[in-house]
Amino acid sequence: MTRTSQKNPVRGAVVLITGGARGMGELYARRAVAAGARAVALWDIDEQRASALAADLGRSGVDVRAYAVDVSQPGSIRDGVARVREEVGAPDILINNAGIVRGAPFWEHDLMNDIEATIRVNTLAAMWLTREVLPQMIADPSRPKRILNIASAAGTLANPRMSVYAASKWAMIGWSESVRLELAAAGHRHIAVTTFCPSYVSTGMFAGARGPLLTPIMTPVQATAAAWRGMLRGTPMVLRPWTVKLAMALRGVLPTRTWDAIAGRVFRVYSSMDAFTGRVGD
Repeated sequence: MTRTSQKNPVRGAVVLITGGARGMGELYARRAVAAGARAVALWDIDEQRASALAADLGRSGVDVRAYAVDVSQPGSIRDGVARVREEVGAPDILINNAGIVRGAPFWEHDLMNDIEATIRVNTLAAMWLTREVLPQMIADPSRPKRILNIASAAGTLANPRMSVYAASKWAMIGWSESVRLELAAAGHRHIAVTTFCPSYVSTGMFAGARGPLLTPIMTPVQATAAAWRGMLRGTPMVLRPWTVKLAMALRGVLPTRTWDAIAGRVFRVYSSMDAFTGRVGD
């Protein structure tokens, strides 16, 4: 492993990004190109938008390709991985970024379009895809490998009108941290797993949501910068902003009813989704 690759695991790497056509996925792609990736695979259900971004980024000289992949379907994931391996090589860096949100009381959620779709895209897709690429990552210790899993602060703290989304991200965090520990215990230290837990990010996905007290809504640039730094360093968990850690600590030590009162009346966490509308078309 060269000194350069230790400092910059992206240089010369094949980077695969789910939900790569817009928002934070696009920003990760731009960072990968700027950091000297050999190839970038953009996975998105919106093939037209992904192709336009690939053409734009490809002018840099980096091999950027768009793939129409529905990550909610394991067959689509398997086919997508096979195509990436054949066309640009096995992924060295995986960014599990694709996600959806449905904001409503649990009893208003549709079984298929809301509950199952959220779990498939936010949780199972990352598991399915990582299972496809991880054995080859393990078998190739010649360069550092990275897995960046985009979770959410909602996975650290319950919140009304986010029951299914929160459940999907709680599962993502538990799975991601467990895989990290398993890899370390097995001696596969060339692979680092980072879990990113941001509060609200202004991508449009959470349109209408309000940041709790002392928790400003982050811009996509701020969020991706924090996640990217953590991924490069192999930081196990990145939580932003700092109030996410504070809320976790308070929730851990205070009685539940006391925390409910503080979260609801002081920090206004429990009302943050009251005006949620979400991105039009999602």
